[in-house]
Amino acid sequence: MARKASKTQKTPKFNIMIVGQNGRLQYEAILFAASLRANSPDFNGRLIVAEPQPGPNWKDDPSIRRDDIRETLEALDAEIVPFQNARFGQSYPYGNKIEGLMAMPKGEPFVFFDTDTLITGDIMSVPFDFARPSASRRVEGTWPTIELYGPGYNETWKSLYDRFGLDFESSLDLSWPDEYWRRYLYFNAGYFYYTCPHEFGRRFSDYAAEVRWNAPRELVCQSLDPWLDQVVLPLVIHSFGGAHDTLPEGYLDGDVSCHYRMLPLLYARENDRVVEVLEEIAAPNKVKKVLKQYDPMKRMIFQGRGQKVRELFDRDNLPRKEQAIRNKIKRNGFWMR
Repeated sequence: MARKASKTQKTPKFNIMIVGQNGRLQYEAILFAASLRANSPDFNGRLIVAEPQPGPNWKDDPSIRRDDIRETLEALDAEIVPFQNARFGQSYPYGNKIEGLMAMPKGEPFVFFDTDTLITGDIMSVPFDFARPSASRRVEGTWPTIELYGPGYNETWKSLYDRFGLDFESSLDLSWPDEYWRRYLYFNAGYFYYTCPHEFGRRFSDYAAEVRWNAPRELVCQSLDPWLDQVVLPLVIHSFGGAHDTLPEGYLDGDVSCHYRMLPLLYARENDRVVEVLEEIAAPNKVKKVLKQYDPMKRMIFQGRGQKVRELFDRDNLPRKEQAIRNKIKRNGFWMR
């Protein structure tokens, strides 16, 4: 259960950013915007859909080209704001969440959410401390992969902190044992926040470019695709004085938001409230007509495949690893993305 914010506590005004582009993300952006408007009617900031523009870093045009999608987003009071992805582009599309921050209003607090997120409660109840950034702790130990005779967690992470002149020791959670992944500052990049998107975005971009193209030798055996954003995010957060515990548990990735990742995973593992929100916001005809153009949403939400996935799992006894959930859905022929 989420801890409730004090009635005397006033959440400062802030803006929200998601990325919207051609393909799956443009449909997910509609679901995000609809869920925000349905469940946080008092949200008084701007919802900005950062839209990457075509350019030399893109083989294909990444922008939202369907008029009906743009009109649906605008009807949900989402502002589509273009930006240029100057460093990463098609070779690392997750870089959109980094470079898109420069499309946000400078000097105004922001929360970034991955587009495959639903707002399920009152976002204004979340007690953000924007001066002490943090990010999603709904994460598995996906990076680094420790190789026999290779650098361990300490050596790998310390090489990154040293590269940027950051204090490594103060980032450690000493309640966890040495060389266990939870001891080290590590997040899912599904949400993060700070006082200024431009300050955060410049540092995020600079650190990510350095790690991608000039990584410390300790990373020679490590994959940075798709993990680059999650490798760099802890460094950026630590550099601005943030930490794991600056936001009480139970709000984001809890009562107020759900980062579902893929619709089959949503139906497999999320609680009844999340499914209820999804199906209610997708039901209005104007929204349904647009979402049904995307086959996974048509089949999962509107043709009942999601409920068939749901019947495969006991939410009180889910497999420990996400891959096991995916494999069971695939074996039954219900996987879609």
